[in-house]
Amino acid sequence: MTGTIYVVGFGPGHEEHLTGRARNALVASDTIIGYNTYIDLIRPLLTGQEIVRTGMTEEVSRAQKAVQLAEEGHQVAVISSGDAGVYGMAGLVYEVLVSRGWQSGDHPNVEVIPGISAIQSCASLLGAPVMHDACTISLSDHLTPWEVIAKRIEAAAAADFVIALYNPKSGRRTRQIVETQRILLEHRDPNTPVGIVKSAYRKGEQVVRTTLVDMLEHDIGMLTTVLIGNSQTFFHGPLMITPRGYERKYTLDTVTQRLRPGERLHVENEPWSLAATAPKASRSTPPISETPSPTHRQEPSNRSTLTARDWADAALARIAGLRPSTAEATARAAGGAIGSVATIPAQTRQAAMFEVAVSPGVANKRITTEQLLLLAEIAGETGSVEYTPAHQLILRARTLDAAALVGRLEAVGLVVQPVGEVVRVKACDFCDGDKAEGIPYAEEIHRRLAGLGVEKELRIGFNGCAMSCYGAVHEDIGIVFRKGKVDLFLGGKTTGRNAMPAQRVAEAIPAEVVPDLLERIVQRYRAEAFPNERFHKFFQRVGVLEGYAHKDAPAAVVADGVCGT
Repeated sequence: MTGTIYVVGFGPGHEEHLTGRARNALVASDTIIGYNTYIDLIRPLLTGQEIVRTGMTEEVSRAQKAVQLAEEGHQVAVISSGDAGVYGMAGLVYEVLVSRGWQSGDHPNVEVIPGISAIQSCASLLGAPVMHDACTISLSDHLTPWEVIAKRIEAAAAADFVIALYNPKSGRRTRQIVETQRILLEHRDPNTPVGIVKSAYRKGEQVVRTTLVDMLEHDIGMLTTVLIGNSQTFFHGPLMITPRGYERKYTLDTVTQRLRPGERLHVENEPWSLAATAPKASRSTPPISETPSPTHRQEPSNRSTLTARDWADAALARIAGLRPSTAEATARAAGGAIGSVATIPAQTRQAAMFEVAVSPGVANKRITTEQLLLLAEIAGETGSVEYTPAHQLILRARTLDAAALVGRLEAVGLVVQPVGEVVRVKACDFCDGDKAEGIPYAEEIHRRLAGLGVEKELRIGFNGCAMSCYGAVHEDIGIVFRKGKVDLFLGGKTTGRNAMPAQRVAEAIPAEVVPDLLERIVQRYRAEAFPNERFHKFFQRVGVLEGYAHKDAPAAVVADGVCGT
């Protein structure tokens, strides 16, 4: 029997939006493979198939399992929400097959079944925001470098695309949406319409209509898609609408039209078209102005035709001439590059939402009145201050000068750290200083490691005595200080169904060697961790860190409840 892999996009999640072909593929399959949440969404449609379900970040193992089963002759459905070919499983399944030497037409068969992607489902709830050119950009930088994502945002913003932001924010990945807003505000009006849709056509659906400058005031997470309008998008009551351009040729409120059907495609009735605005082929420079822009590349004198770059320069110059109030035109008039903040006058720039973690110190837990007043002043009416379990406050505030803001915070004795996927060092209060012997070591570890970028947030917990009342042994790396010696714990997991304490890998290590030891461990994690790999999984995979061997935790024993349920 020839095996088949159906890569199924099931749309938003409601069965009414599942295509007939997708239903048939699910019925024809003997095995369904998917992320836990997706399996739960389609469970009512299943009829006894074997289910292989995994958690977040296990996409590769799902694709590999699908290929293995299909090679054995099984009919396998790999499911993705939305469309399987848009940030879904289709590409990864093909990549795994290609890595095994598979060619199109080989065994197993593969069929990608399309579904409704989030840009479409969310747009339908908002009205008609993607009636004109639009693009999708994922803000997840777990697999794509942020530098690449930022360039794509910059390009889409400058080109006036309607933009759908996928994976805009997670619990640990919070800075990307803030930086995205900053980039967009360099090119778009602050009042540009924005639609924020959570869980489209699912339980808990939420639809928010706001503006670009205010969008961070609303809840945005991994279940959210953010639609940014272009320069023509507008709100009409609850509807978000992007015109296609019909008003340029048609009168929408009368039956009689100015142009007859046969006249509508004539060049003279389309003064904005390429045929009407492009330079003549016989000219050597675009006929936009007598003086070319600073970025324009002159054609060699022995050539009578224009390159694609000349045509692009001509179009951009015309746009700048027609819309001199935009940041793009301002930058070009000053001789700068599009989107360069340095070339845009300060009065045209928008204050970005700056996000940073602050604390009075790694051992000090007391915040002074002066510090609290400054935090309140900086946050103002549009920012916020949020307490976190890492003994830090997350400060969000709008500013044009992040460096000056950090300087003000540090001037009153606050420790300032980045947020996101970084090393966090938290310690107990050392019994208000009564057990202060371990504080210098905690502060040295904090100085060396806190704020370093890592694949997934890594928490180092430091307890000042064997009581361990601050729970250091449950963190990724735990340190328990005992009379000049340290017990070291590695690989804790604080949340989830398989939460577990860290393994005690060493006792009575001399305290003075611990900062160097931890630095080596953290640097190896930074250098060798797989994308999105948490520290406890990294420790399990590599097996040995600095001579300390990983040991599998004993299997959990599930006892019957006393009530018999």
